[in-house]
Parts: sequence; C-alpha cells; structure tokens
Amino acid sequence: MTNIIVVFPRPENARQIKRILMQNGFHVPAVCVTGAQALQSAGELQSGIVVSGYRMADMVYEELYEDLQPGFEMLLVASPANCKGREREGIVCLATPFQANELVQTVRMMDDSLMRRKREARKGKRERTEEELELIAEAKALLMVRNRMSEEEAHRYLQKRSMENGTGLSETAQMILSLLT
Repeated sequence: MTNIIVVFPRPENARQIKRILMQNGFHVPAVCVTGAQALQSAGELQSGIVVSGYRMADMVYEELYEDLQPGFEMLLVASPANCKGREREGIVCLATPFQANELVQTVRMMDDSLMRRKREARKGKRERTEEELELIAEAKALLMVRNRMSEEEAHRYLQKRSMENGTGLSETAQMILSLLT
C-alpha cells in the first residue's frame, strides 16, 4: 500500500484530510504542518504521495516537491487560482473547495499510477535464455511447415496465443510443440 504524507499549515485541515483518506482504506503514516516535517517523514519512507497545501510556514509546495526524494508524487490542494497552470510531472492539483470523493478518486488514481510504475520497474526487461529462444524458433519452424506460414506470421500467431492465454512466449511455444509433435 502506498504511504501518504499529509502536510498543511493548519493542523485541523491536515487531520480532516487524513480522516477522509483513512476511512477509504489509505495508509497515512504522517501528518505534518511544515515542509521540513514532511521531508523528514518522506526520508523514512521509500515512496508515496504527499498531499500538500500551497504554502506552509517554512516553504511553498514547489520547494517541498523539489526536495522530495524520487519515488514521491504530490497532490497539491489549493484554490483554483493557485492551481491554474501549476501542474507538472509528478504534481497533480485538486482545486478547493472539493468533495471528499474527489480527493479519494484523485489519490486512488495517483496510487494506481505509482503501483504500476513500481511493478514495471521490478519487472524490467528480462532477457530470454538460449533454451527459450530455441523453443520459440522450433515452434515457429513447426508452424511455418505445418500451416504454411511465413516466419512473421508464425511469430504473430505465437504472440497472439500468448496474450490470449496469459502466458509467456516461450511457454506458449512449449505448448504448441507438445500439441503438434
């Protein structure tokens, strides 16, 4: 679950946002009233979302965002005038006044985006082993001979079956070989 840090100069605003988020299943390990407190809390976490007001006692949201470590995104909660033209990579703006469901939906969207990026980073681009490459080549060759396909058509066929079955290309090649030989 994504960590959420709430930072607002008025503690009652921060507590209210924390309450809304926690009622909707989010994990809020820190509520802060200054940017320095938020940075300290963020330093203890690897990644997350910082829900911030426009101006704290010690800095504005842009300074806070610049000092956050990579892996954090920011939800700026500000007046429409302060939101206009403020969005940039890593910062989403929610104009006040807002409904609780707007806050929850926005944080959920940001959470989904962060989780997707984490999964992609963990996966990375995995290289196929020599054995897997041989399986794929063998399955394509068999498809080319038996079904009179070109190499490109055989490869597309393998890809399509792989996606339909939710299996890897080499696993699909293995299934085709076991079925056709």
